[in-house]
Amino acid sequence: MPAALHVAFLGCGFIAGVHGGHLRRLGEEIVPSYASRDRDRAEAYRVRYAGVRSYGDYRAAIEDPGVDAVVVAVPPRFHLDLTLRALAAGKHVLVEKPAFPRMTDFERVRDARDRAGRVVLVGENDHYKPLAVRLRRLLAEGAIGELVLAHFTTLVRKFKSAGDWRNDEAMAGGDAFFEEGIHWLHIANSLGPAITAIHGYRPPPARNGSDVRAKTMLAAFRYDNGAVGSLHYSREVPSLLRGVRLSKLFGRDGIITFESNGGFVLVRGRERAWPDVLFPGFRDIRGYQAMYRDFARSIRTGNSPEMSLETAMTDQRLMERIYATADG
Repeated sequence: MPAALHVAFLGCGFIAGVHGGHLRRLGEEIVPSYASRDRDRAEAYRVRYAGVRSYGDYRAAIEDPGVDAVVVAVPPRFHLDLTLRALAAGKHVLVEKPAFPRMTDFERVRDARDRAGRVVLVGENDHYKPLAVRLRRLLAEGAIGELVLAHFTTLVRKFKSAGDWRNDEAMAGGDAFFEEGIHWLHIANSLGPAITAIHGYRPPPARNGSDVRAKTMLAAFRYDNGAVGSLHYSREVPSLLRGVRLSKLFGRDGIITFESNGGFVLVRGRERAWPDVLFPGFRDIRGYQAMYRDFARSIRTGNSPEMSLETAMTDQRLMERIYATADG
């Protein structure tokens, strides 16, 4: 069995706790440490998530020769600096998504990665979740024939508190769609056909209440096989049971209906008298464990991870096009 990969988290906020909880389920394959500007907080995370070390600042973790890789788990405003510092120190990097607000940032990191000869994985856990894996397989197998229409829905009324850093677009890199809708944009573009044209439509934002961000976006797009689709995103409108959302893929021979969170998939095809009910999997429903296994495998083999910088740059180009057209 290969030696455990030692990963240091830069940042001890909510998302570091999410990652830490999933890492505990991987056993001894990856061991974490935690760094924070608050040493007591870092030590509390080390104890809570069975870490091996704690650090009172990010620099100490980056410069520790016993650390193989870092996870950049701070607000996006700080991603670029910490990623470049970690690569310069010879560390592999997993950077939370959204990784960087501008394409030029991605390009700087790509160049630094190539100079250092290290792995950079963009933490798009949704790429790895069982729902996405199952949808890609169904389309590849021709379960509904040629794709014609795609409709992705992620709607819920869920406001951030006034003190949440996501309310500061300079800190978050952008509004709610940029900060969170990027996950669904990636799903829409990762199922097989590639998006070649896209246009954003954004209603005037409501600036009252605790959450002052723009919170709604519609993206309409065309795939390279001629199919067309739409992505409906909002964090200010009600949804069924406060979070149940249905999305659909329409093919010439059938329809795939799926619960957007990954609960179930219904497949109706020309040769099916009744829909097949599939459960993609609940064990790693958000994909974090599969993501870390890919990270570790890439480091050990030298192969590119599935969620490479280049893959994330494709998403970023689409995102920039959405915003370039959204208010026109």
